[in-house]
Amino acid sequence: MSTYISKSEQDTINFAKKYAKNLETGDIIILSGELGSGKTKFVQGILEYFGLGNEISSPTFTIVNEYNTSNLNIYHFDVYRLEDSDEFYAMGGDEYFSKGICLIEWGEMIESVLPKPYTKIIFKKSDNEPNFRELVIKTVT
Repeated sequence: MSTYISKSEQDTINFAKKYAKNLETGDIIILSGELGSGKTKFVQGILEYFGLGNEISSPTFTIVNEYNTSNLNIYHFDVYRLEDSDEFYAMGGDEYFSKGICLIEWGEMIESVLPKPYTKIIFKKSDNEPNFRELVIKTVT
């Protein structure tokens, strides 16, 4: 487990760009935290690393957005509106896991059915500094 303190939205984006260097097909990353805590900014940084920064949009209403590079697929899920993990499977969500990198906002809702290992990043807002975020990163095996 490790922790990163972000001091701004741009700091979160920059951290995600560095984090993206080690990602590969089959990686699953759960992004957990309250609204406005930086989950989508983190995804933006991942996409920027892969040259897709201008394409980001929230998948809140579509559940998943697909981004493709010449040699890698990135799937950005927002499962906030799902009732449970059964609904995720009914939409074929599990079929994405081996096809690319899966970034899952609100992923704690389906965490019990995810294949291991996966990474969970918890975004926590600071009580004292409105722009600061604590990112707690752990591998679940």
